[in-house]
Amino acid sequence: MNKNKKALLSHFKNAVSKDWQDWRWQFKNRITSIAQLEQIIGKVPTQELGAAASVYPLAITPYYLSLVKFDTENDPIRTQCVPDIRELSSSKGALADPLEEDAHMPVTKLVHRYPDRCLAIVTEICATYCRHCNRKRFWSTSPNISFKTRLAKMLRYISASPQIREVIISGGDPLTFDDSTLESLLASLKAIPHVEVLRIGSRVPVVMPMRITRDLCRILKHYRPLWFNTQFNHPDEITPESARACEMLLTAGIPVSNQSVLLKGVNDTKDVMRDLLYGLQNISVRPYYLFHCDPVKGCGHFRTDIQSGLQLMENLWRQCSGLSLPQYVVDLPGSTCKIPLTTLSQKLKNDLHKHQHFFDKFE
Repeated sequence: MNKNKKALLSHFKNAVSKDWQDWRWQFKNRITSIAQLEQIIGKVPTQELGAAASVYPLAITPYYLSLVKFDTENDPIRTQCVPDIRELSSSKGALADPLEEDAHMPVTKLVHRYPDRCLAIVTEICATYCRHCNRKRFWSTSPNISFKTRLAKMLRYISASPQIREVIISGGDPLTFDDSTLESLLASLKAIPHVEVLRIGSRVPVVMPMRITRDLCRILKHYRPLWFNTQFNHPDEITPESARACEMLLTAGIPVSNQSVLLKGVNDTKDVMRDLLYGLQNISVRPYYLFHCDPVKGCGHFRTDIQSGLQLMENLWRQCSGLSLPQYVVDLPGSTCKIPLTTLSQKLKNDLHKHQHFFDKFE
């Protein structure tokens, strides 16, 4: 156990080393207040961080907080999980729901933007709230519908929509559910005859890797073809624990892909991004997408400009093999689709022009 882990563990009454490896303990003991955060990491600008957390709540697993280098200014892990007063700044073109997901929900929390697939937001809860999240609008809202009722409505809609062959299970983070609930969800979806493929979107391997257990892998294996997308954004997130979590999924026959977000001050230099991509390749996780950061309200300080992103990709092409290169894409509103930013036809360029605020650097 490294120095940070030992120091963190000492802040939790009666906690022992074995607790650290228990995902339930990690989830139960998330840091959720500025006072608690200050007690653990030392003095912070309490008033500023408190103001940000009052709008966009705080939650960090002890494991993920242990990755922060507390003596390093602008540490990339800290930047992703600790509230920032800049989240309250007004940003050009920023929207709470820039992808217009809410307008494409035929039933509560089921997003149907593309004909052949839909996305089920099965929970608003995450193990760690990432400050750049494009769904941070959900953090402060209490579900006004039970999970059972939400799922029933989703299942009825999907069953009546034979064009849907793939269901993406997302949130929040679906792996915050216990095994029994998660298996019930998977079984219900798999029982629909025209649903051929399931996909899980989860940052658990990065922020709470002990959630990936043998029992969980046995469950997931039973519902193949099942694909797993996660989100590593910085090489410091590739640890023995996160590598082990991904290896367990892979050994169970579950392909693991990575969807990074291009984040200013976190991974927007060629050296950091190269090390991330090489690190992912080394643990057999496919670099799938590099998303241009959406114009989400509360995320303006993470946004880079489009030309910087293209220059970054050009530098990476010169250094990295194709196996370690993701597609650099932007996800546009409605059903426009994900657009690769490196090979644009004139039609796509015209489409992009309609959504210029997705690329303008925030002032």
